[in-house]
Amino acid sequence: MKVLAVTSEIYPLIKTGGLADVAGALPLALARQGVRVRSLVPGYPAVLGALEKARPLHEYEALHGGKARLLEARAGKLELFVIDAPHLYRRKGNPYVDEQGGDWKDNALRFGALAKVAAEIGSGLVPGYQPALVHAHDWQAGLTPAYLRGGPPTVITVHNLAFQGLFPSMLAEALDLPPEIRTMEGVEFHGRIGFLKAGLFFADAITTVSPTYAAEICTPEEGMGLDGLLRARARVLSGICNGIDTNVWSPRKDPHIAACFGVDELDLKAANKAALREKLGLEARPDVPIFGVISRLTEQKGIDLIASVLPDLVERGAQFALLGAGDQRLEARLREAASRYRGEVALFTGYDEALAHMIQAGSDALLMPSRFEPCGLTQLAALRYGTLPIVSRVGGLADTVIDANEAGLSAGVATGFQFTPVREAAFRRTLERALVLWQDKKSWRRLQQNAMRSRVGWGTAAKLYASLFRAVVKRVGDRSVTGARREASRDASAPKMRAAPLREIGKPSGSKISKP
Repeated sequence: MKVLAVTSEIYPLIKTGGLADVAGALPLALARQGVRVRSLVPGYPAVLGALEKARPLHEYEALHGGKARLLEARAGKLELFVIDAPHLYRRKGNPYVDEQGGDWKDNALRFGALAKVAAEIGSGLVPGYQPALVHAHDWQAGLTPAYLRGGPPTVITVHNLAFQGLFPSMLAEALDLPPEIRTMEGVEFHGRIGFLKAGLFFADAITTVSPTYAAEICTPEEGMGLDGLLRARARVLSGICNGIDTNVWSPRKDPHIAACFGVDELDLKAANKAALREKLGLEARPDVPIFGVISRLTEQKGIDLIASVLPDLVERGAQFALLGAGDQRLEARLREAASRYRGEVALFTGYDEALAHMIQAGSDALLMPSRFEPCGLTQLAALRYGTLPIVSRVGGLADTVIDANEAGLSAGVATGFQFTPVREAAFRRTLERALVLWQDKKSWRRLQQNAMRSRVGWGTAAKLYASLFRAVVKRVGDRSVTGARREASRDASAPKMRAAPLREIGKPSGSKISKP
């Protein structure tokens, strides 16, 4: 089965977040399920520089403002189509924001081009290549199902509903959006063009990155203004938890850590704790726990909660190893704590891959008190390294960590700690539970072993995606062969927006505009 994946980033070529990890790992896992994925990506400098045996397939005289080429290439094990459009993608730094930290002003055209080329490939642009299904990732590829209505089946995966790709309606002509879909029953979202909204409306199936998040986004509280549409499409909405690359995140063979170890060699974590303390300038106190944090420093990630409880925990003897960047106010709070508690709290602002591995291997627990979390990958790596996650009971965190409550401990299945609601008092109570259990070395070791035995790779997710893809193809059929219009062949569960009034669909206030 051939699948065309459409993504704005892909590990290890270009990465700003978890989307890249999924886009890079899922094709390799799907290959073992008989699904051959070729990914379409923008030709950023980092992508073009990594290509092997690139071959031109098609030339565009005018792709949203300039000449462009479609390339076929490989990069390691990844099979790729690449849009080489210098006027759109050959820019330094972040794929989405400029050097001043604002969105690139032409992001609508940049990612509209990604979706447009995807639709052309799906419709037979490349001789000898016809995908059975097109898989669009997030808002950047959101217009793909809209362009492909009447073509091969489409699936869209939502990695974070907060980022929706909202742009002025006056760009409809430049984006080649036909008049019949510039309505509420199409791409229009409260007077603007909604890239993600378009994908959610037109795709034959919708997935998101955990079952709990799939349920959460159908509620007004977490639906970011799209909950009405998602409820209307509930029959084709599902959640599949992400995995991690267990070769990259492997305590048995990690080149970044001081001592490699397995589930029966947890005593070697002591060497990793010592190395982490030396690296970050923490006092050599092997009798106290280290709490690790690897995160964007934002309120969504609950970093304000960590900053609030940190002084009390330090007074009780705990140490902190923090890695991340984000909100300047939160960075300042953590920087002040690191200065005040020098030797007990260490903050590294930015991102360092090797240090992230050291924190996973050397910490006793990992803090993730997120207010919402579609899936989360950091807690999966923590489980792999026997570093017990302390997480809020939301999204993928609820689906991947088993709480060390009385039932979990009695059944011998607990792998970490959960708390709810996402408020400081509940967070403190759970940290207290963790500190008490940490004193019970036998029980703590049992939890670590449970955590390390958790299945966090891509095997299960790949089977679920492969099954979904085959079911969608069987249900919808290849419309590119029949030439039938989408409206005649869509599933009976397709949304009828007149039955979901505007007040139910909600307003986009508070929604992010275009960052990933």
